[in-house]
Amino acid sequence: MKKTWLILPAILGIALFFQFTFKKEQPTWTDLFNGKDLKDWTPKIRTHELGVNFANTFRVEDGLLKVRYDGYEQFDQQYGHLFYKTPYSYYLLSIEYRFVGEQCPGGEGWALRNSGAMLHCQDPKTMLKDQDFPISIEAQFLGGNGKDKRSTCNLCTPGTNVVMGDSLFTPHCINSISETYHGDQWVKANFIVLGDTEVHHLVGKDTVISYYQPQIGGGNVSPFDPSIKVDGKKINSGYISLQSESHPIDFRRVALVDLSSIKDDPRKLAERVQTLLK
Repeated sequence: MKKTWLILPAILGIALFFQFTFKKEQPTWTDLFNGKDLKDWTPKIRTHELGVNFANTFRVEDGLLKVRYDGYEQFDQQYGHLFYKTPYSYYLLSIEYRFVGEQCPGGEGWALRNSGAMLHCQDPKTMLKDQDFPISIEAQFLGGNGKDKRSTCNLCTPGTNVVMGDSLFTPHCINSISETYHGDQWVKANFIVLGDTEVHHLVGKDTVISYYQPQIGGGNVSPFDPSIKVDGKKINSGYISLQSESHPIDFRRVALVDLSSIKDDPRKLAERVQTLLK
C-alpha cells in the first residue's frame, strides 16, 4: 500500500508535465473581439486624439463590431483605425466581415466598399494627430459593386514595402487572385503572418497573395514622425487594426492564434496552421 502511494504522485507528476508541454506546443484561438464591447481596442481617427471615438464610428450592436457614419455630415478624410491592445509577430489571424449600406457622403470614389485589416502597424501612440494611415501592411478588403471584378484581401503598403519574387515591390497596391464578393455576404479572411519573413493572405483556405520581408519605406502615409518611419527597417512585429474608410462594414469575428512558441520549427508551423484552417 505504501509503495502505491509513493508511485502515484510520480505518475501524476509525469502526466501533468506532458499535459503542460503538449498544451504549450499547441497554440489556440484567442477572440480579440468578444462580441460584447470594444474592451482592449483603441480608436485613432484622423484629426482626433488617440482614444476619441468620433461620432461613435466604432460600435458593438447585435453581437457585431460595426463601423458606421450616421454621426458624420461629411467624411472629410477622417480615416479611422481601431487598434487591438497587443502587438504580435508570428500569428494566424481570422476575420469575418461584410459590407453593408451606403457610403458616407464625402467619401472618395476609391473607398466605395473598401476597408481593411492593418498588419504590423506602428504603435498608435506614435501616430500624429493628422496622420491618415498607420505605417503598416494593409490587407485590403473590397466588396463587389454589382458589376466589376473586385478582388479582396489585396495588398496595400502605407509607409511600407515588401519583396515579391526577387524584387522590392514599391507600388502602393496590388490585387490578389480572389473571387469578387458582391452584396452583403460574409467573407472569411485569414492571414498567416510570420515576423519579417513572409505573409500570406487567404480567403477561406485559398491563398490569394503572398509576399516577403515587410519593411518600412515608400509613401502613402502623411504626415508622419520621421523618427518612426525609418526606411529600410524590417518589420518583425506590430499592432493589428481595423479600418474605417467611409463605407459601413460589419465584423462578426476577429480571432488570432499566437504562433511565436513554435516559430523556430517550420514543420510544426506548417502543420499547426494547416490544422487550424480545416
